[in-house]
Amino acid sequence: MGWPLMYLALALVALPACTGSGGATDGGSDTDPDCPRCFRSALYPPDWRPGFADTEGRFLHDFSYAGYRAGEAAIPDVAGPLFDVTGAGADPTGAADSRAAIQAAIDEAARAGGGVVWFPEGLYRCDGPLTVEASNIILRGEGPQRSRIFFSMDDGPSYSSDIRVMGREEEGPLLTLSQDAENLASEVVLAEVADLAPGDEIDLGQLVSDAWIEEHGMGGVWTVSAGQWRTFFRRTVVSVAPGPPARVRLDVPLRYPLRVRDGAGLRRVRGWLTEVGIEDLGLSNAVSGAAARAYDQVHALEFFWVKDGWLRRVSSFASPLAEGDAHLQSGGFLLHRSRRVTVTDCTLQRAQNRLSGGNGYLFEVRQSNEILIADSAGIAGRHNFIQNWDFGTSGCVFLRVESREGLAVGTYGSMMGFSEFHHSLAMANLIDSAVTGDGWGAVNRGLESSGAGHTATQTVFWNLQGGALRSMQFGWGYVIGTREVEVVTDLADIFGQAQGTEPEDYREGIDQGEWLRPQSLYEDQLARRLGR
Repeated sequence: MGWPLMYLALALVALPACTGSGGATDGGSDTDPDCPRCFRSALYPPDWRPGFADTEGRFLHDFSYAGYRAGEAAIPDVAGPLFDVTGAGADPTGAADSRAAIQAAIDEAARAGGGVVWFPEGLYRCDGPLTVEASNIILRGEGPQRSRIFFSMDDGPSYSSDIRVMGREEEGPLLTLSQDAENLASEVVLAEVADLAPGDEIDLGQLVSDAWIEEHGMGGVWTVSAGQWRTFFRRTVVSVAPGPPARVRLDVPLRYPLRVRDGAGLRRVRGWLTEVGIEDLGLSNAVSGAAARAYDQVHALEFFWVKDGWLRRVSSFASPLAEGDAHLQSGGFLLHRSRRVTVTDCTLQRAQNRLSGGNGYLFEVRQSNEILIADSAGIAGRHNFIQNWDFGTSGCVFLRVESREGLAVGTYGSMMGFSEFHHSLAMANLIDSAVTGDGWGAVNRGLESSGAGHTATQTVFWNLQGGALRSMQFGWGYVIGTREVEVVTDLADIFGQAQGTEPEDYREGIDQGEWLRPQSLYEDQLARRLGR
C-alpha cells in the first residue's frame, strides 16, 4: 500500500557531531554534561533492565536475542571440507545448465555430514531449482560480483523458491498450559510435561478463538485463522521442574500473553536445519518481464525451518536473460518458520513483478522469531522489507537497513511502496537506525490481504531516518528518535487505518534522532545482556 506523494519529499540527514550546545530534547532528558542536547528515552534509562515500565505500563522489550545463536557467538568462518561445484561438472561460463552438478555437490556435502559447497569465480546457469536439506551446509563463493548464479526458469511456478534451504517440521502432541502466561514471562506452567527435557525445541501458541478475536476488534477480519491453533513463539527449553505444577523455563521471554481460555500450550518440535549459511554469492532469477508478471511469489531464496543460520554478503545482480537491469522476478529472500537467523551485508534490488498478490517483497519474514536483518539494502521492490502472512512473527530486528524506490504497481496506477508489517499482529519487533527513501508502516489494514487486520503491536521504531512513518499499532507502539521523517500516529487519520488502535502510539524525540542515545537499541541491549 502506498502513501500520498505530499509526504515523500523528505531529505536524509547525516548524524552530526555533538557540539555541546543546545537545550533539552522534546520528550527526553539531559544525561551527558558534555552534550546538553543528547537524551535518553524515558523508557530506556541508564539503569534499564528488562521489565522496566513507566507509570502507564509502557515498556520496551529486550530485542537482543535476535540473530545467529541469539548474538552470543559470531557467525563462523567454516573452513571445510570443500566441495567444488566445477569439480562436479558445473560450467563457470554460464553457457550450460549447471543445476545437476551443483545439486550433486550439495548432496555430496550432505552425505559427508556437512561442508562448504564452493563456487569458484564464474557465472553459473541453473535451469531448475536447488535444494539444501541437511544441516552444516555452506554455499560459498568468492564474492557477489565474482561468483554468480542465475536461474533461467520463466514458467514459474507461483509460490516457489529457486534455492530452498529446507528443514522438515515435526510436531509432537500439545501440552496445555494450566495457568495463563503473561507478557514477558520466562516460564510457563503446565499440568504435566511428559518427557520434555532441557534443550528441547518447542512451539508455544494458542487458538485464534472468537473471544480473542473480539478482544482485538477483529470480528469478520481474522477469518482465515479463526478457530485454528497458531504458533506465536519458537523457543528452547532451559529447564523443567516436574512439579506439580510443572514449570518450563524458556530461553527467550514471551512477547504477548497466552491464555488457558484459548487453549494455550506448547508442542515439542524437531527437524530444524542448523548451522547452514549462504555467503559471498550473487543471485538472479529475472527473466522476461511478461513471464515474471505471469506468476506470483517466485523467490530467489528461502530458508524454511532453519535455526541458527545466516546469509551474508549475498546480493542480486542484473540477469543476462532480462530486459534492462532487472535482478529478480518477484521475491528476494524469504525467511519462513525459522528462528535466530542473521542476514547481513546483503543488497537485493530491481524486482520485475511488483503487482499485488505478494510480489516484489525483497526481504520477507513469515511466522519467524528473532530474525536479525542488518546492514542490508532493499531497492526497487514493492515492499522492500516486510513481515507477511498470518500470526507468529516476533522479536525480529531490522538494523541499519536501507529502503529505497519501493513502488506498488496496481491495475489503476502505481504509488509509493512502504516497507511494512503486512499481516496479523506481528508482536514486538524493532526497526533500529533504519534509513528510508520511501517509508515504513504498522497499521490496521482491515480486510486487505485476506483480512490482515492489525499488523503490529509493541513494535519500536528507534532512530528512523528519512521518508515517512505511519505507526498505528494495536495497544502500544513506539516511535523514539526520528530524523527528517513525516511521522503519522494520529488516530483520526484519513486512511481509516487507525481503527481500534487506541491509545495513540508513544512518540518521543521526534526530529531529534541525531541526539538519541544510544543510537542503536539492539546493540546496547545485546551488550547489556552479555555483560559487555
